[in-house]
Amino acid sequence: MSYRSLSFIPNFNDHNIFSNRFNQIDKMFSTLTGEKPISDTPKYNLYQINETEYQLILSVPGFTEEELDISVHNSQLSIQGKKQIQNKHKNEKNQEHNHCLHQGIIFNNFSLNFNLEHKIKVKKAELSLGLLKLHFECNIPEEEKPKKITINIAQNTKTINQK
Repeated sequence: MSYRSLSFIPNFNDHNIFSNRFNQIDKMFSTLTGEKPISDTPKYNLYQINETEYQLILSVPGFTEEELDISVHNSQLSIQGKKQIQNKHKNEKNQEHNHCLHQGIIFNNFSLNFNLEHKIKVKKAELSLGLLKLHFECNIPEEEKPKKITINIAQNTKTINQK
């Protein structure tokens, strides 16, 4: 199970030059420890729409609405994908008739967890064309917003004696 803090700090993505090497090392350690590789979790993007609205987009190709579960409990956003057994049987039947030369698309179950600050609320979720879009709203109370402090210039009452 992967835990991530939903913050608005950018992460390294797959366009990074070290991405392929990281995925190989991640899978090697996962084999040794028995943990699920981080690279097997769905890829996602986080966008800032405006000052208070954000959008998280997860790549979940092949998953239907019924196979996805989104919940928030104690400021923890949990997104799970579980492939239904019926779909696996359909794929097995199709593979009996078709000889697979390469299998790069694997529908693994996944679980992603994000820690949400109390100010972040999930407004809605949409599934379209293999992308799960979560819309967030971040309402910062007025008392927690940064305040500009003005600087006053002190009037120096002392005069400098010139000789």
